[in-house]
Amino acid sequence: MLSSYIRYFLARLQSMFKYDGLPDTIPAKWLEHYLLTNGNALIARADDGNLYAFTGGLGGDPNVYYIPNNYIVANPYLNLTKTFSIDSGVNNGDAVLIYNDTYSQGLLPMLNRYCSQLVENDITLGIADILARATINISAADDRTKNSAELWLKRLREGKLSVIAEKAFIEGLNIREFKDVANSIIPLIEYHQYIKASLFNELGLNSNYNMKRESINSNESQLNDDMLHPLIDDMLRERKEGIDRVNALFGLNIKV
Repeated sequence: MLSSYIRYFLARLQSMFKYDGLPDTIPAKWLEHYLLTNGNALIARADDGNLYAFTGGLGGDPNVYYIPNNYIVANPYLNLTKTFSIDSGVNNGDAVLIYNDTYSQGLLPMLNRYCSQLVENDITLGIADILARATINISAADDRTKNSAELWLKRLREGKLSVIAEKAFIEGLNIREFKDVANSIIPLIEYHQYIKASLFNELGLNSNYNMKRESINSNESQLNDDMLHPLIDDMLRERKEGIDRVNALFGLNIKV
Protein backbone atom coordinates (compact mmCIF):
# COMPACT_ATOMS: atom_id res chain seq x y z
CA MET A 1 0.00 0.00 0.00
CA LEU A 2 2.86 2.38 0.81
CA SER A 3 4.49 1.92 -2.60
CA SER A 4 1.12 2.45 -4.30
CA TYR A 5 0.56 5.73 -2.46
CA ILE A 6 4.04 6.93 -3.43
CA ARG A 7 3.57 6.01 -7.10
CA TYR A 8 0.20 7.78 -7.23
CA PHE A 9 1.72 10.96 -5.81
CA LEU A 10 4.70 10.72 -8.19
CA ALA A 11 2.25 10.39 -11.10
CA ARG A 12 0.47 13.56 -9.99
CA LEU A 13 3.75 15.42 -9.62
CA GLN A 14 4.59 14.73 -13.27
CA SER A 15 2.36 17.72 -14.08
CA MET A 16 4.39 20.21 -12.03
CA PHE A 17 6.98 21.04 -14.73
CA LYS A 18 6.78 21.14 -18.51
CA TYR A 19 9.66 20.94 -20.97
CA ASP A 20 10.00 22.18 -24.54
CA GLY A 21 12.75 21.15 -26.92
CA LEU A 22 13.96 17.97 -25.22
CA PRO A 23 15.64 15.45 -27.55
CA ASP A 24 13.53 12.43 -28.45
CA THR A 25 15.94 10.24 -26.49
CA ILE A 26 15.11 12.10 -23.24
CA PRO A 27 11.37 11.71 -22.51
CA ALA A 28 10.25 14.37 -20.05
CA LYS A 29 8.44 11.91 -17.79
CA TRP A 30 11.55 9.80 -17.21
CA LEU A 31 13.74 12.84 -16.68
CA GLU A 32 11.26 14.02 -14.05
CA HIS A 33 11.08 10.52 -12.55
CA TYR A 34 14.86 10.50 -12.06
CA LEU A 35 14.83 13.97 -10.54
CA LEU A 36 11.92 13.31 -8.18
CA THR A 37 13.13 9.89 -6.98
CA ASN A 38 16.91 10.02 -7.32
CA GLY A 39 17.35 13.71 -6.55
CA ASN A 40 19.42 14.33 -9.69
CA ALA A 41 19.82 13.27 -13.32
CA LEU A 42 22.83 13.40 -15.60
CA ILE A 43 22.48 14.56 -19.20
CA ALA A 44 25.27 13.04 -21.26
CA ARG A 45 26.08 11.83 -24.75
CA ALA A 46 26.39 8.06 -25.08
CA ASP A 47 28.66 6.17 -27.46
CA ASP A 48 25.87 6.06 -30.08
CA GLY A 49 25.99 9.87 -30.30
CA ASN A 50 22.60 10.48 -28.67
CA LEU A 51 21.87 12.41 -25.50
CA TYR A 52 20.27 10.51 -22.60
CA ALA A 53 19.26 11.10 -19.00
CA PHE A 54 21.13 8.82 -16.61
CA THR A 55 21.14 8.00 -12.93
CA GLY A 56 24.24 6.87 -11.11
CA GLY A 57 26.55 7.93 -8.32
CA LEU A 58 28.83 10.85 -7.59
CA GLY A 59 32.56 10.26 -7.38
CA GLY A 60 35.98 11.71 -7.98
CA ASP A 61 37.76 14.58 -6.28
CA PRO A 62 35.45 17.29 -4.89
CA ASN A 63 35.59 20.87 -6.05
CA VAL A 64 36.12 23.93 -3.86
CA TYR A 65 32.59 23.50 -2.43
CA TYR A 66 33.19 19.80 -1.72
CA ILE A 67 30.92 18.65 -4.54
CA PRO A 68 32.29 15.64 -6.48
CA ASN A 69 33.31 16.39 -10.05
CA ASN A 70 32.52 12.99 -11.55
CA TYR A 71 29.39 10.93 -12.12
CA ILE A 72 29.55 7.17 -12.56
CA VAL A 73 26.97 5.59 -14.91
CA ALA A 74 26.24 1.93 -15.65
CA ASN A 75 23.52 1.32 -18.25
CA PRO A 76 23.11 -2.30 -19.44
CA TYR A 77 20.85 -1.45 -22.39
CA LEU A 78 23.44 0.87 -23.94
CA ASN A 79 26.29 -1.38 -22.79
CA LEU A 80 27.66 1.75 -21.15
CA THR A 81 29.87 1.88 -18.08
CA LYS A 82 31.56 5.23 -17.85
CA THR A 83 32.68 7.98 -15.52
CA PHE A 84 31.57 11.38 -16.82
CA SER A 85 33.07 14.68 -15.73
CA ILE A 86 30.42 17.15 -14.58
CA ASP A 87 30.24 20.52 -16.31
CA SER A 88 29.18 22.95 -13.59
CA GLY A 89 29.80 26.24 -15.37
CA VAL A 90 32.93 26.68 -13.23
CA ASN A 91 34.55 23.33 -14.03
CA ASN A 92 34.45 22.13 -17.62
CA GLY A 93 33.10 18.66 -18.26
CA ASP A 94 31.41 16.40 -20.78
CA ALA A 95 28.02 16.05 -19.00
CA VAL A 96 25.57 18.15 -16.99
CA LEU A 97 24.10 17.13 -13.64
CA ILE A 98 20.61 18.54 -12.98
CA TYR A 99 19.43 18.69 -9.38
CA ASN A 100 15.85 18.27 -8.22
CA ASP A 101 16.51 20.63 -5.30
CA THR A 102 19.46 22.40 -3.73
CA TYR A 103 20.54 19.40 -1.67
CA SER A 104 19.68 16.79 -4.33
CA GLN A 105 17.37 14.94 -1.95
CA GLY A 106 14.47 14.30 -4.29
CA LEU A 107 10.99 13.87 -2.91
CA LEU A 108 11.07 10.24 -1.74
CA PRO A 109 11.99 11.10 1.89
CA MET A 110 9.01 13.46 2.11
CA LEU A 111 6.67 11.06 0.29
CA ASN A 112 7.74 8.17 2.51
CA ARG A 113 7.00 10.20 5.61
CA TYR A 114 3.52 11.36 4.66
CA CYS A 115 2.49 8.21 2.81
CA SER A 116 3.50 6.10 5.82
CA GLN A 117 1.15 8.20 7.93
CA LEU A 118 -1.62 7.72 5.38
CA VAL A 119 -1.13 3.95 5.44
CA GLU A 120 -1.21 3.81 9.24
CA ASN A 121 -4.35 5.93 9.29
CA ASP A 122 -5.95 3.69 6.65
CA ILE A 123 -5.34 0.68 8.90
CA THR A 124 -6.78 2.45 11.94
CA LEU A 125 -9.75 3.68 9.92
CA GLY A 126 -10.41 0.15 8.66
CA ILE A 127 -10.39 -1.24 12.20
CA ALA A 128 -12.70 1.54 13.42
CA ASP A 129 -15.03 0.87 10.47
CA ILE A 130 -15.30 -2.81 11.41
CA LEU A 131 -15.78 -2.05 15.11
CA ALA A 132 -18.56 0.41 14.20
CA ARG A 133 -20.68 -2.61 13.33
CA ALA A 134 -20.75 -3.59 17.01
CA THR A 135 -23.12 -1.07 18.57
CA ILE A 136 -23.84 -3.35 21.56
CA ASN A 137 -22.20 -6.27 23.34
CA ILE A 138 -24.51 -9.02 24.61
CA SER A 139 -23.30 -11.49 27.23
CA ALA A 140 -25.42 -14.39 28.56
CA ALA A 141 -25.26 -16.16 31.90
CA ASP A 142 -26.03 -19.66 30.50
CA ASP A 143 -26.38 -21.58 27.23
CA ARG A 144 -30.16 -21.38 27.22
CA THR A 145 -30.12 -17.60 27.47
CA LYS A 146 -27.35 -17.44 24.84
CA ASN A 147 -29.36 -19.56 22.38
CA SER A 148 -32.46 -17.45 22.97
CA ALA A 149 -30.49 -14.23 22.34
CA GLU A 150 -29.03 -15.64 19.11
CA LEU A 151 -32.51 -16.66 17.91
CA TRP A 152 -33.84 -13.19 18.70
CA LEU A 153 -30.96 -11.53 16.71
CA LYS A 154 -31.49 -13.99 13.84
CA ARG A 155 -35.14 -13.06 13.56
CA LEU A 156 -34.25 -9.36 13.64
CA ARG A 157 -31.83 -9.88 10.69
CA GLU A 158 -34.63 -11.66 8.83
CA GLY A 159 -36.97 -8.74 9.44
CA LYS A 160 -39.24 -10.67 11.79
CA LEU A 161 -40.56 -9.22 15.01
CA SER A 162 -40.25 -11.49 18.01
CA VAL A 163 -41.33 -11.46 21.63
CA ILE A 164 -39.22 -12.27 24.67
CA ALA A 165 -41.55 -14.14 26.99
CA GLU A 166 -39.29 -15.29 29.83
CA LYS A 167 -38.21 -13.11 32.72
CA ALA A 168 -35.12 -15.29 33.15
CA PHE A 169 -34.01 -14.32 29.66
CA ILE A 170 -34.08 -10.62 30.49
CA GLU A 171 -32.38 -11.10 33.84
CA GLY A 172 -29.72 -13.40 32.37
CA LEU A 173 -28.59 -10.92 29.71
CA ASN A 174 -26.00 -8.20 30.19
CA ILE A 175 -26.09 -5.61 27.40
CA ARG A 176 -23.36 -3.00 27.04
CA GLU A 177 -23.73 -0.20 24.49
CA PHE A 178 -20.72 1.02 22.52
CA LYS A 179 -21.29 4.76 22.10
CA ASP A 180 -17.95 6.12 20.91
CA VAL A 181 -16.88 3.65 18.22
CA ALA A 182 -18.74 5.25 15.32
CA ASN A 183 -17.74 8.74 16.50
CA SER A 184 -14.04 7.85 16.24
CA ILE A 185 -14.32 7.57 12.44
CA ILE A 186 -14.85 11.30 11.84
CA PRO A 187 -11.53 12.41 13.44
CA LEU A 188 -9.68 9.74 11.45
CA ILE A 189 -11.17 11.03 8.19
CA GLU A 190 -10.19 14.59 9.14
CA TYR A 191 -6.66 13.45 10.02
CA HIS A 192 -6.41 11.72 6.61
CA GLN A 193 -7.30 14.96 4.85
CA TYR A 194 -4.85 16.88 7.05
CA ILE A 195 -1.96 14.57 6.10
CA LYS A 196 -2.69 14.91 2.37
CA ALA A 197 -3.10 18.69 2.63
CA SER A 198 0.19 19.00 4.53
CA LEU A 199 2.00 17.02 1.84
CA PHE A 200 0.52 19.09 -0.98
CA ASN A 201 1.33 22.33 0.84
CA GLU A 202 4.96 21.30 1.36
CA LEU A 203 5.22 20.57 -2.35
CA GLY A 204 3.77 23.98 -3.19
CA LEU A 205 0.22 22.95 -4.09
CA ASN A 206 -2.53 24.78 -2.24
CA SER A 207 -4.76 22.39 -0.30
CA ASN A 208 -6.80 23.73 2.58
CA TYR A 209 -6.77 21.73 5.82
CA ASN A 210 -8.84 24.11 7.94
CA MET A 211 -10.63 21.92 10.51
CA LYS A 212 -13.52 24.27 11.17
CA ARG A 213 -16.79 22.43 10.75
CA GLU A 214 -18.60 25.54 9.59
CA SER A 215 -17.88 27.64 6.51
CA ILE A 216 -14.64 29.65 6.28
CA ASN A 217 -14.09 33.07 4.73
CA SER A 218 -11.66 33.89 1.93
CA ASN A 219 -8.98 35.24 4.30
CA GLU A 220 -8.97 31.98 6.26
CA SER A 221 -8.71 29.93 3.08
CA GLN A 222 -5.60 31.91 2.03
CA LEU A 223 -3.72 31.70 5.34
CA ASN A 224 -1.22 29.17 4.00
CA ASP A 225 -0.52 30.84 0.64
CA ASP A 226 2.74 32.46 1.76
CA MET A 227 4.33 29.15 2.78
CA LEU A 228 3.57 27.33 -0.46
CA HIS A 229 6.30 28.45 -2.81
CA PRO A 230 9.83 28.02 -1.37
CA LEU A 231 10.29 24.34 -2.30
CA ILE A 232 8.66 24.44 -5.73
CA ASP A 233 10.58 27.67 -6.50
CA ASP A 234 13.82 25.94 -5.49
CA MET A 235 12.97 22.95 -7.70
CA LEU A 236 12.19 25.19 -10.68
CA ARG A 237 15.40 27.19 -10.20
CA GLU A 238 17.53 24.04 -10.13
CA ARG A 239 15.87 22.75 -13.30
CA LYS A 240 16.34 26.05 -15.12
CA GLU A 241 20.00 26.30 -14.14
CA GLY A 242 20.61 22.71 -15.17
CA ILE A 243 18.82 23.11 -18.51
CA ASP A 244 20.77 26.31 -19.21
CA ARG A 245 24.03 24.36 -18.76
CA VAL A 246 22.70 21.58 -21.03
CA ASN A 247 21.85 24.14 -23.71
CA ALA A 248 25.29 25.76 -23.45
CA LEU A 249 27.22 22.47 -23.53
CA PHE A 250 25.27 20.66 -26.26
CA GLY A 251 23.96 23.58 -28.33
CA LEU A 252 20.26 22.95 -27.61
CA ASN A 253 17.29 25.22 -26.91
CA ILE A 254 15.41 23.42 -24.16
CA LYS A 255 13.02 25.32 -21.92
CA VAL A 256 11.40 24.36 -18.63
